Amino acid sequence: MKVLFVVNNFYASGNGLSASARRTVMYLKEAGLDVRVLSGRNHEAAEPQPDYVLSDFRVPVFDSLVQSHGYKFARADISIIKEAVQWADVVHLEEPFIIQMVTARIARHYGIPCTATYHLHPENLFCSINLGGWKSLNYNMLRAWRDLVFNYCTDIQCPTANVVKRLEKFGFKSRLHLISNGIIPDTVVRESVPKDPSEPFLVVCIGRLAVEKDQPTLLEAMRYSKYAHRIQLYFAGRGPEADNIKQQAHELFAEGVLQYDPIFKFHDRDGLRHLAAQADLYIHCATVEVEGLSALEALQQAVVPVIAE
Repeated sequence: MKVLFVVNNFYASGNGLSASARRTVMYLKEAGLDVRVLSGRNHEAAEPQPDYVLSDFRVPVFDSLVQSHGYKFARADISIIKEAVQWADVVHLEEPFIIQMVTARIARHYGIPCTATYHLHPENLFCSINLGGWKSLNYNMLRAWRDLVFNYCTDIQCPTANVVKRLEKFGFKSRLHLISNGIIPDTVVRESVPKDPSEPFLVVCIGRLAVEKDQPTLLEAMRYSKYAHRIQLYFAGRGPEADNIKQQAHELFAEGVLQYDPIFKFHDRDGLRHLAAQADLYIHCATVEVEGLSALEALQQAVVPVIAE
C-alpha cells in the first residue's frame, strides 16, 4: 500500500506533532508500507528532504510568532500536490491547515481516500495571541476545520477520549478511532541509589515556553511552598514566551524565594530522557493539550507527575 503523509513541517525539532509524524512514518515503513511525505523543505541542508518538497509560506504579520514556536507553514503548490496524490493509495492528513484543505479536495477529485490525525485544538493557536478563551472564535475555527478538512476523511485518529467526545459533539462525519500517538519504548535510566537529602529537589517542566503551557503557574506556586528554598526548577524547552518566563523565574531567585536559580535549556529526545530520570517531580501545567507526549515520555522514566486537568 502506498501512503502519502501530508504535514507542513515534517522535520521540525522540538515539535510534538512533527515528532509523532516522523515516528509513525518510520513504523509504517518497518511494517512494509510504501510511505512518502509531502511537506515543506528541511532547512538543514545535509539532512533528508521530503519526497515532495513544498516551498515555505510566510504568514503575514504573524510569521515571527509562528517561527518562535519552532514551526513553519508550507505553500500549497497545486502541481506538486497533484503529483503526490496521484501516486498514493491513501492520503493521511496530519494537520487542518491550507495544504491539507487543498490536498483533501484534490484527493476527492481523483477518488483517493483520506484519513487524518487530530493533533491540535483551535485554542493551541489562539492562546498565542491571547484569544484562547474566546469561545466563539475557537468554535468557528473548529467548524471550519471540520468542514474544510476532516469531513473529507473516512477515518480520524483521536489520541485521547476527550478528543473523541469533542469531535462527536461537533458533529464530525468521519469514523473516530481512539488511538494514542504513542511513545518509543525506552529503558529506564533512573539510578537506584537513594538521593542525598542535602541535594536540591529537582522539579522538571518539559515543553514549549508558550501561553497554553502555563509555566508561570508553576513559578507562582513557589511563593506558596514552604519547601521553595530546597527546589531546583528546570524548564526544558523554548518558545515565544521564553523571555517573560525567564524574567519571572529570575525574579523569584533575586527576591530569595528560590535559593537555586531556575535552569532553562533545550534538549534532544535523549537529553530529555536522562533529565526525566534525574527528576524528583515532573510538572505539566498546560491548560490546552491534546495528549501531552512529553508527560508520557517523562513517566516512562518512573518520575512522579503532577498534571493539570
